Amino acid sequence: MTKLPLLLLATLPLAAVSGPQDEFWSSLQALCGQAFEGKVIEEPEGEEGFSGQRLVMHVRECKDTVIRIPFVVGEDRSRTWVLTRKGDRIELKHDHRHEDGSHDQVTMYGGTSTNTGTAEAQYFPADQETRELIEPAFSNVWTMRVAAGETFTYGLWRLGTPRVFRIDFDLGDAVEPPSAPWGWEE
Repeated sequence: MTKLPLLLLATLPLAAVSGPQDEFWSSLQALCGQAFEGKVIEEPEGEEGFSGQRLVMHVRECKDTVIRIPFVVGEDRSRTWVLTRKGDRIELKHDHRHEDGSHDQVTMYGGTSTNTGTAEAQYFPADQETRELIEPAFSNVWTMRVAAGETFTYGLWRLGTPRVFRIDFDLGDAVEPPSAPWGWEE
């Protein structure tokens, strides 16, 4: 046997292996077009704006490098989570709009994963842009988890403080997708 076929054979397993961020991305893409209702699991004391509201996430737009997930709170369609592939990392930004579609003053904050995470979970520490936009958010770490067929979790921890926020969405029970978020066209 010649060296060339052995070399090709040796590289095949490496080409077939994908990283955890690829598996995470695929899990989200598998949800594309679907919407799911959620419930608050943890909310900072004094910030009960989400409790008692209908919470719906809609995996609305899935491209190779961008996934957009509108997050609707009651009738408020101002929020969209924007995930962007950045090599072997994933960036999370929070796109906030007014009802007329214009950008909120506090928008496009978030961060980029600092490692490849796991197939089920990705963590997004606040970036410099976020620190400049929202000073107290410099220690924020957002998380997204996908337990296939079970739960999608969106969370926020502000390190060094008691501020913790978590919503779980039931992936076993799709709901009717909401209208387009503010600033989007149907």
